[in-house]
Amino acid sequence: MPTPPNPVDTLFVLVSTALVLLMTPALALFYGGLARAKNILNTAMMSLAAFAVVGILWAVLGYSIAFAPGTALVGGFSLAALRNIGLETRDGTTIPHLLYFAYQGTFAVITAALISGAIVERMRFRAYLLFIGLWSLIVYAPVAHWVWGGGWLGRLGVLDFAGGTVVHITAGTAALVAASMVGPRRDYGRQAFLPHNVPMMLTGAALLWFGWVGFNGGSALAVNGVAVQATVNTILAPMAALATWLTIDLARSGRATAVGAGTAIVVGLVAITPACGFVSPRAALAIGAIAAIPCYFAILKRASTRLDDSLDVLGAHGTGGITGALLTGVFASAAWGGTDGLMHGNAALVGKQLLGVVATVAWTGLATWGILAAIRAVMPLRVGARDEALGLDVCEHGEEGYTDGEGAILVLQSADATPTAPLRRSA
Repeated sequence: MPTPPNPVDTLFVLVSTALVLLMTPALALFYGGLARAKNILNTAMMSLAAFAVVGILWAVLGYSIAFAPGTALVGGFSLAALRNIGLETRDGTTIPHLLYFAYQGTFAVITAALISGAIVERMRFRAYLLFIGLWSLIVYAPVAHWVWGGGWLGRLGVLDFAGGTVVHITAGTAALVAASMVGPRRDYGRQAFLPHNVPMMLTGAALLWFGWVGFNGGSALAVNGVAVQATVNTILAPMAALATWLTIDLARSGRATAVGAGTAIVVGLVAITPACGFVSPRAALAIGAIAAIPCYFAILKRASTRLDDSLDVLGAHGTGGITGALLTGVFASAAWGGTDGLMHGNAALVGKQLLGVVATVAWTGLATWGILAAIRAVMPLRVGARDEALGLDVCEHGEEGYTDGEGAILVLQSADATPTAPLRRSA
């Protein structure tokens, strides 16, 4: 007879699921504040639309690819369309299988949404929706299987407690490929693209930190010491990253920027994600402080290149995820729930972590390129120059994020001077 779910653990994961669910709207605020005013709604919609596309596909097929019994590379179809998923406990946990499915689904949604930060302000919304749907099935779900679903990286001993590899390295790599294939924004390198609402961005960062407690702490899947450890580490690492970031900012320019502070918090959260259930609190402080350095200079360097990763997904999530994954191999400790790493005499763990990074980057990069190339063969990836100049809120959604208070109706003229339907300004 199946063991009944533990009610305390079930409540804990229910709350954690709600917290991770909040992270996608929080990301909409974070990214939205960094975008220009004419693209605020489009930027937010790129995050929120992941619920409709990735969330549904996760229920239909993605969860089965990730977590159903299968090969070392991919899961089978026994859990497709929520078959064989009920209120009984999932093997190896004390919570209902249905709840585990929902919790993991919130991870899949926000991972796809993260990629949008690299291609905001110029990618066609329809092309984006098709892209994240295919990407969630072809990239995210298989990598989740590799690490968490009984696949080859998990069997090898690669450590990823809450998604440094599965979430952040995949999103950062996909962002690099997508930004390269979609191309830079008009006037990139000749015009400063300034955030239109930094307080909004900081609100989003604060809510992301709040939700990340469920992201990392909830990955313990039970009310126990590991949940406490992961939660405390999730609090400490961003603090250390923020301190390092402010120090570098002040040393370089004498000014500590608010955008930099919000970015530093996210970097610290990203870096501790793979390690949070495997390292001590002191190690968490070290990981946060160390990770801020390569991320800071990666973002600084990117600004001088032709890569228009609009909101620095590669610098924050890709670089932060890789750094965190490798530092997990350095600081992990058997005394804190992991495998002893380099600091405890086991250099081999760093090699395993490096292999996990290389394999994930290689597969994600290749598959992302293939998905976008296939989409580009049937539809344009980006909007036209005129629509980009006007702003994607109007052209892709028929509304604007800010009004003059008079509820004006905007009428666009198409290229041949034929009036389009009136477009409503959103309140």
